Amino acid sequence: MSRFARSTIIVAVFFGLEKVLGFVRQVIIARQFGLSPELDAFNAANNLPDLLFALISGGALAIAFIPVLSETLQKQDQQAAWDLFSRIANLVFLVTGVIALVLALLAGPIVQRVVTPGFSLEQQHLVTQIMRLDLIATLLFSLSGLVIAGLQANQHFLLPAMAPSMYDLGTLFGVIILAPETGYQIGPLTLPSFGMGVFGLVYGSIIGAFLFLAIQIPGLIRYKFRWTPTINLKNPGVRKVLVLMGPRILTVLFIQLVFIATDNIASRLLPGSVTALAYGWLFMQVPETLVGTAIGTVLLPTISEQVARQDMNAFRQSLNRAMRIILALTIPAAVLVMVGIRPLVGILGFDTAGTDLVVWVTRGFLVGLMGHSLIEVASRAFYAQQQALIPLGTSFLAMLAFFILAIGLGYALSAPGIALANGLAFTGEAALLWYLLNRRFKGVVEVRNTLIRAIPVALSGGLLVYALLRLALPISGIVLGVLAIGVGGILVLPFILPELRLLIKM
Repeated sequence: MSRFARSTIIVAVFFGLEKVLGFVRQVIIARQFGLSPELDAFNAANNLPDLLFALISGGALAIAFIPVLSETLQKQDQQAAWDLFSRIANLVFLVTGVIALVLALLAGPIVQRVVTPGFSLEQQHLVTQIMRLDLIATLLFSLSGLVIAGLQANQHFLLPAMAPSMYDLGTLFGVIILAPETGYQIGPLTLPSFGMGVFGLVYGSIIGAFLFLAIQIPGLIRYKFRWTPTINLKNPGVRKVLVLMGPRILTVLFIQLVFIATDNIASRLLPGSVTALAYGWLFMQVPETLVGTAIGTVLLPTISEQVARQDMNAFRQSLNRAMRIILALTIPAAVLVMVGIRPLVGILGFDTAGTDLVVWVTRGFLVGLMGHSLIEVASRAFYAQQQALIPLGTSFLAMLAFFILAIGLGYALSAPGIALANGLAFTGEAALLWYLLNRRFKGVVEVRNTLIRAIPVALSGGLLVYALLRLALPISGIVLGVLAIGVGGILVLPFILPELRLLIKM
């Protein structure tokens, strides 16, 4: 098994563990708060802090930083790379702190006019309080995102993959211990409870953010990180990162504006729509993270090194293999989960109307599973070449498409229409990115054989899942749903073996 395959499996396993822990957390939250105004406020309050993290030290920095850091490692040495790392870390933390302070001061007007204009004044006040506390976690994440980029550039993926699970453990502490009025009963043991309500979730997030950073510190020690207390904007490496990061910040801004617009539109619909969209996104993100994010994360340092060596044939082959693997996995996954999602949603404990809403929202998002996964690789392909303008342009077009579709479909179909608009817009962006890659690197999208196998078997697997769910089997809902999707997956497996072998050999 290749190093790429081993790294991808490690990342997927720990991402999978994070999704399990995250799902457990969301189930407990759902049973504690339901589709309530308080939970809507908590979910909406995360948007701007998440935007700040994504712009400065999350998606923006990591993808802009890894190609430059990989080039430094290839052409110079590790100490030069860590010197560059320190300079960028100092700059990032300074900028993040200043912006966080400004957001905290202006949180009230921003919430009322931008984030949730459709909420009541009481809800808006709650959103404001939560948002200010969330910014503490954002400062911790600002350092964590950079550490992840540094370790991944050194082809170390274990600790960065473990970090999200550490965050979930912190948030679970908030959900189970800090939030409830009465302690959970585990056999004869009654757990302590602090009765903080929704604020318990916030403080749990701050604890989780600290653990997210702490788990990665041993990696810095292993790779002999030495901090340099300077920035120096004239440093060639710093300037390269900033040149790439500028367009990337705008790209991530467009992506995050989609989520802000999602809550803005949903806040004007039925109560619970914001939370239903949050849960639907969570269900779609499980297969997207295990496939698209895992492959894209591990692939970026590899293709960045290939570009640095000017080995463009290997670069083209890497992209083609990644695309074939993603198509073979996401097309069947989207169909199987679409058909089998209802029993899984049932575990949230919502009433029939709430369950129906989350089911259809999830199906709308799953339309974009393939597109979101393909974007994970295609956008990184351009950043590996240190070309940031093309992903910027396609992201802007996707945002415009989403705005138009979400307004029309949202008011016609309610929250599921917003989810469907997301799926259609980002699938369109993926198609455009891969078309542009294929224009430059002929053969990148030679995937006909994969599609011929994946599409019919996905539909057959979906029919099998539907039939199993219609049987009156004496099995509880969640177990039946997992079993039905699992049986459908077994049917699909023999038809996608060529792509699975590609993954092992990459």
